[in-house]
Amino acid sequence: MAHPPDAHPSDAHPAFAAREPGQRQGNGGARPRVLVLRALGLGDLLAGVPALRALRRAYPGHELVLAAPAELAPVAAASGAVDRVLPAAEPGRAVPRTLDWTGPPPDVAVDLHGNGPPSHRLLMRLRPLKLLAFAHPQTPEVDGPPWYAQEHERDRWCRLLRAYGIDADPTDLRLPHPPQPSPAPGAVVLHPGAGAPSRCWPVDRYAAVAEALRARGRRVVVTGGADEADLVARLAKLAHLPDTDVFGGGLPHHRLAALVAHARAVVSGDTGIAHLAVAHATPSVTLFGPVPPSRWGPPDHPRHRALWHPGPDGDPHGHETDPALLRITTEDVLEALATLDALDAQEEAP
Repeated sequence: MAHPPDAHPSDAHPAFAAREPGQRQGNGGARPRVLVLRALGLGDLLAGVPALRALRRAYPGHELVLAAPAELAPVAAASGAVDRVLPAAEPGRAVPRTLDWTGPPPDVAVDLHGNGPPSHRLLMRLRPLKLLAFAHPQTPEVDGPPWYAQEHERDRWCRLLRAYGIDADPTDLRLPHPPQPSPAPGAVVLHPGAGAPSRCWPVDRYAAVAEALRARGRRVVVTGGADEADLVARLAKLAHLPDTDVFGGGLPHHRLAALVAHARAVVSGDTGIAHLAVAHATPSVTLFGPVPPSRWGPPDHPRHRALWHPGPDGDPHGHETDPALLRITTEDVLEALATLDALDAQEEAP
C-alpha cells in the first residue's frame, strides 16, 4: 500500500496551535472550516456519526467538511453534522494519497480514519491550525491520546474528542426517518454480502433462513451491493424468491434507508447495513466473525442481537469465511429472530 511521503517538520508545527472549540480564527474573512478525514465505508461512517455530531456542536460557526467517498454524501447529510463531502477514497480502505482541498488551510483537521502516520501526514500537509488525532511514535509531533486496538469503534472516536475537551456521546447514533416509502414494508431483509469473504456467512444458510421465514408467512427480501449481483442471485434462486423481492445492484441510499427503516428485521454480517439498521432503530440480527461485537457490534439493546462464538480474532479482510462465523447455525439466526418477534409482541400488547 503506497503512503504519502513524510511531512517536513516545518509543515507539521502549525497544525498544533492551541485553540478552544468554537473559537473563530481569521482566514481572510472566510468562514472557518473543520476538515474530518474518514474515507472509508458505510458502516465506518455510521459508527463515526456520534463523533461528527460532537464536532458539529463544538464548532457551530465552522463549515464541517468530511473527506469520504462521494457515494456516502446522502448518509453524511442525514447525520445533520456535515456541511459538505470532499470526495476521497482509495482502494482497499487505504489512506487517500491526496485531498482536493482548496483555499486557506483548515482551521481544524480531525483524523477519524486511523491512528497514523499516513493519515496524520496527509492532514499535516494541509497545514491545519490545529490537528486532532491519536498519538503514534512515528509522528511524535501529534500530542494526542493513545490508541487502544481492542476498543469499540464508536467509543474510540468519542474518546479522541474528549481528550481534546469536546464532549461526545457514543450513543448518539439515530438518523431521521426517511421520508420515502419502503419498496417492501414489513419484510425481513437478508444481506449476504460484506466487505470481505471472511465476513460472509454461507449463502445456503441465508437461503435456509429465508425458506423457514417464508413458511411462517413472512415476506423476505434480499439486498446486495453493486458488486454482489451473483451472490444476491444465488441466494434468491436457492430460496425461491420472486424477482419483486430481490434488490441487488446496490440500491440508492434513499431506497435502502427506506427499506431498512420500515423492515421487520435485518439479518446480515458485520457490514454497513447492520449499522444502518441501528441508525433507524430497526430490529437486527448481526452475525460476527472474525471480529467480535465488542469492537463493531450494535448497542446493548434487546432490539439488536449480535451472534458470536468467542474465539481468536481472524482477518476481517480475508478471502475465506472465518471459522467463528461458520459456527453460527441457521437455528441460531431463527432463534434470534423469534426473540425479536416475542419482543415486538410484548411491546404491542395492551
